[in-house]
Amino acid sequence: MRLDKAECIMPDDFLHGTVHDAADDLQAAIRSNPTTLDLWESLTPLGRNEFICWVEDAKQPATRARRIVRTLDELREGKKRPCCWAGCIHRTDKAPGRWQQAVLIDGKPKRVS
Repeated sequence: MRLDKAECIMPDDFLHGTVHDAADDLQAAIRSNPTTLDLWESLTPLGRNEFICWVEDAKQPATRARRIVRTLDELREGKKRPCCWAGCIHRTDKAPGRWQQAVLIDGKPKRVS
């Protein structure tokens, strides 16, 4: 009997991000396809962290589910980070950008021109 790569990985062997750990639903979706798992493992820890943070940032379960599906699609498209995502504000290795600080952290409204 021969096992494929997805069957041989133990739960503790899943590669996470630099700040965030992938939740069970995201892990299950990524593990469901060996090609997707290979693509996930080829990302840098920062790249994985950006996808995880983007999924975790969803406020509603339906949004979270859509983001998980989109993560799988973007991985298959060769993307290394989620499209249209300002970036993880939880990282401690660099300060947030001015826009991130003002809008995402301080909650100030965007300026309307």
